[in-house]
Amino acid sequence: MKRTYIAAALTGMTALTAPAFAGALEEPVVEAAPAAPVVQETSYGTWTGAYGGVQLGYGDVSGDGALDGVDGNDNLYGVHIGYNYDYGNWVSGIELDYDDADIDIGGGAATVDDVTRLKLKAGYDMGNWLPYATAGAAHADTTAGSDTGSFYGLGVSYQATERWLVGAEVLRHNFSDLGGTSGLDADADTFTVRASLRF
Repeated sequence: MKRTYIAAALTGMTALTAPAFAGALEEPVVEAAPAAPVVQETSYGTWTGAYGGVQLGYGDVSGDGALDGVDGNDNLYGVHIGYNYDYGNWVSGIELDYDDADIDIGGGAATVDDVTRLKLKAGYDMGNWLPYATAGAAHADTTAGSDTGSFYGLGVSYQATERWLVGAEVLRHNFSDLGGTSGLDADADTFTVRASLRF
């Protein structure tokens, strides 16, 4: 009789403790941490449209040919006006700009007074950013004579707001036969920062 009571008690204890042991074998549920919010830059849309503005920069002129070894550098400041057309991924444009200068080259041998450029531009639309290449014709007035040469370079523009653009350009210019004098050549490198208003 005692054995019957002991067997019944053990069976009851096993039945009562089985759910507890079974539950203990289950892995705890770990809730995933909430995802961090994604911060997106505001995009101001298309680059199509007209713009105009000002630039400030630096010019470095080096003589060549008869002006070999004659060089100089100084500040530049000027204005620009242009038009861009946005094709989707690609942007093209045309621009006219003018830089006033007073760059003394060769310790008084000549002075660069100003440079006017007609630019063609082609760039890649990256939302608010527009990196681009540019090339075209440049006309320089100097005390040694004037000449229309060529230039090429790179630039970048950023849409700070819907109407305001800021950017920078670096350009390489080539001039030959200044004032119609054979062998009177010069090269110039310029770097400018720019601000433009779209209209």
